[in-house]
Order: sequence, then structure tokens, then C-alpha cells
Amino acid sequence: MAAELSTSININEPRWDQSTFVGRAKHFFTVTDPRNVLLTNEQLAHAHKIITDYRKGVVSPGLTEDQLWRAKYVFDSAFHPDTGEKMILIGRMSAQVPMNMTITGCMMTFYKTTPAVLFWQWINQSFNAIVNYTNRSGDAPITVSQLGTAYVSATTGAVATALGLNALTKHVSPLIGRFVPFAAVAAANCINIPLMRQRELQHGIPITDENDNRLGESTKAAQQAISQVVVSRILMASPGMAIPPFLMNHLEKKAFLKKFPWMSAPIQVTLVGFCLVFATPLCCALFPQKSSMSVSRLEPELQEKIRASHPGVERVYFNKGL
Repeated sequence: MAAELSTSININEPRWDQSTFVGRAKHFFTVTDPRNVLLTNEQLAHAHKIITDYRKGVVSPGLTEDQLWRAKYVFDSAFHPDTGEKMILIGRMSAQVPMNMTITGCMMTFYKTTPAVLFWQWINQSFNAIVNYTNRSGDAPITVSQLGTAYVSATTGAVATALGLNALTKHVSPLIGRFVPFAAVAAANCINIPLMRQRELQHGIPITDENDNRLGESTKAAQQAISQVVVSRILMASPGMAIPPFLMNHLEKKAFLKKFPWMSAPIQVTLVGFCLVFATPLCCALFPQKSSMSVSRLEPELQEKIRASHPGVERVYFNKGL
């Protein structure tokens, strides 16, 4: 008879070593797995029961370690880590690839007319707002007014960038015009993410020592965390918005797309999807989730406080967010 699974496995941390890029990549490939979108309510409820029981010290009969970790990632894919609520389906990390491939593919297919630019940039920012609200922090909740401000500002920024660049690129190569949606998405990320996390920029985010002892809140740490997230999000969009334009520019000159022009959107969506399947987890993994910085880079008053109360601490750690 097989021995019962130990209750000492730490399922509050990822399965793989997060100090290495490979470990972080494995973690995010599992977190963003689009197949999790297809899980039924019964499968989610079963994973929820396994994880809540395990945290109470109760092991389901016959449960293996692999099954436990699978249940943990299914649980994490659907339930909010702070509130425990089941998240909106399209706001989950597992919906990122199918949703983004559809929206991005359409943004890059229908980019030439003003109504199309307005519609698809609005759809994209509406989706971003749902994702940001669904994955909001329980410690620093997003208010409706903050969500609204970020949504309106990011949509305005994206549309203004797209329309402005469309006007500038009318007299240059059509290939350059295909990169306008990417510039609009990059501009929107630079506006949207800092606005969504403005409370952290104003009041700071919690910082700890290497043993998770809380040392205070730092706005400098918040600036580094948000900068890393903006870079990750822009790079995440890059392959799907930079590679297909070259391929589509070539394919649209061929007889097939001239005969079947309606195939342009499905082909573009498929190309973007292929890029996003890899770009989403790999760019999430660029920076450690538990980021760090030297004490000497913190606010002067916080440096003094830490050196007085914890003289041996040289680096502080914080959750950078996604």
C-alpha cells in the first residue's frame, strides 16, 4: 500500500525555483496554460477541495505529489489569492493568450480606418481593465474611480497614439504602418499600469528582509516594481506585434490572399497566438516575482529606520506584481 502524501509540501510557493529564469518560466507556462479556460465548474470545485483540505492538514486518499501540484495550479488559475473568490473567466491569466491573440490580431488587421482604430483600441483597453480589476491586490484594492481614470486615460492614450501615427505613416511604406498598433499598445501600457497602481506610487509597497520580516513601505520599491511590469508587458506584446507584420506584408502580395482577402484576419490571429503562447510566460518570467533592491537605494528616512532596527540588512525584497 502506498504511503500517504506528506502534509509538509509548501504549496504557498511555486513548484519550481524562482531564483532562476528557467524555474520562473516553468511556473508561468503552467499559470498561463490556455487549457485551464476549458475546465468545468466540477473540476475547479474538486481542485478547490483538494487544496483547502491540504492546507488544513487533510490529504485526499491516494493523492500523489503531482496531482497535488496540478490541483494547486488549477486552484490558482481560477480563485483570487487574497479574496478566495472565483475570478471572471476572461480576467484569468489562463485567458490571456486566447483573448490577446484575438484582440491583437484584429487590431493589426483593421488598423487603417479611424472607426476601426477607435473600436479595437477601446476593446483592448476594456479587456485590460477587466484583467487589472480581476487580478487586483487584496492589500491595496483598486477603487472604482482609480479603475475608471486608468481605463479612460489608457484608451485615450492608445487611440491618440494610433491615430497620430496613422496620419504620419500615410506617406511611407505600408510595412511601417503595420507597426502602429504596437506603438499604441506600448503607450497605453505606460499610462495604464502606473495609474492602476497609483496608490502604491503614493504610499509605497511592503518591503521585507530575506526572511519575510516586514520592514516598512517604500515608494522607491514601487517605482522599480511598476517599471519592471511595464517592460514585461511591452516585451510580451512585441513578438506577436512585430513578427506577423513582416509575414502578412509578404503574404498579402500572394495570389491566395488576393483571392481570399477575408482570410487575412484568421491568419493574423493564428500568427499572433503562436507568438503569445511563448511570449506571455517567458516575459512574465523576465524578473523575479519576489524582486529586490539595495537598502542604499531606498528613501533616506527608510534607510535610517532599517539601519537602526536591522543593522545587518543590505537588501530588501518585495512583490513586483504582474
